[in-house]
Amino acid sequence: MHRLFVAIEPPPAVRDRLLAAMGGISGSRWQRDDQLHLTLRFIGEVDRHTAQDIAAALGHVHAAPFDLSLGGFGVFDRRGVPDALWCGVTPQDALHGVYNKVAQALVRVGVAPETRAFHPHITLARLGRRSGPVEGFVTAAPLAGRPFRVDGFVLYESILSQDGAFYHAVERYALAPFQ
Repeated sequence: MHRLFVAIEPPPAVRDRLLAAMGGISGSRWQRDDQLHLTLRFIGEVDRHTAQDIAAALGHVHAAPFDLSLGGFGVFDRRGVPDALWCGVTPQDALHGVYNKVAQALVRVGVAPETRAFHPHITLARLGRRSGPVEGFVTAAPLAGRPFRVDGFVLYESILSQDGAFYHAVERYALAPFQ
C-alpha cells in the first residue's frame, strides 16, 4: 500500500524563512526542512494500481503558474486543545483553482472527494497536551519576504516511522496553462 498526498513544495528560501521562525514552544514537534509543504490533497493509502492511476491523472492538471506569499500563523485544535501550528499563505484564488483541478482529477480515478474545507497552510509543528502556550507565536507578525512562484506540485508518498513521517516525491508536475 502507498500512503499518498499532493502538495506544493516551497522553494528553499521560503523553507529557510519558515525554519528560522520555528522554536519557543516547549513540547512541540517542529517540522524538518524535508517535511515543509502545502498540502493540496491528502489521499491516504491506496494500492499500486490506484497509485499509478493517480499519478497519470495528475499529469492532466493544467493551470498557470502563480505567486504566493507567506501569511500569518494559526493553530488547528482538536476538542479545544491546540494540535498543529501553521503558517498561512496569500492570495489564495489561484491556489484554490489548482486545488479544485487536482480534486477533480482524483475523483475521475475513483478517489473519494474531500469532505473537509480546504484551508491552505504549511504545518510548522505538531502540538500535544503538554506543549507550551502558542498565543505569542500565533499573534506574531506574518513572515516578511517576497512572494514565491508556484510553478508545479508534487505527488508524495508518506512513509511513517518512529522518527516521524518521511516524504518521498513520487512524481513532479509542472504548472502550465492548457494549450
